[in-house]
Amino acid sequence: MLQARKIATEMHIPYKVLTQILAELVAAELLEARHGPAGGYRLARPPAGISLLDVVEAAEGPVTFDHCVLRDGPHDWDETCPVHDTWTEAQNALSKELSTTTLADLARIDSSIQAGTHQSHFGPHPHPTERCGQRDLTVPD
Repeated sequence: MLQARKIATEMHIPYKVLTQILAELVAAELLEARHGPAGGYRLARPPAGISLLDVVEAAEGPVTFDHCVLRDGPHDWDETCPVHDTWTEAQNALSKELSTTTLADLARIDSSIQAGTHQSHFGPHPHPTERCGQRDLTVPD
């Protein structure tokens, strides 16, 4: 069990913001919460059973849109627009990638980054940021 204050401190996240995020993850049944001095938060399922899509949608809502990407732009098409097919394919690709990446996958990648053995298919971040928090290299199944 990890306590919210410890997570907030280590990750440099304002406590109030973190507790809102944690509450959303508990409501989505991705985390379990226990109250009291020995309480805190832990995963509700093994890391291999939680996808990145589960986490993103719990915090942000669906990754797909049910309206045209052009919104109120120049639109005189009844059912589709020139961007519709491309936008739908991009949404489907994003959803697929997020749904097939689990927290266990991310933990393994993080371990290989820490060990200096990870090779990104896309090269380094163009604008790296300083890491906050500490790595927990244990990856439970």
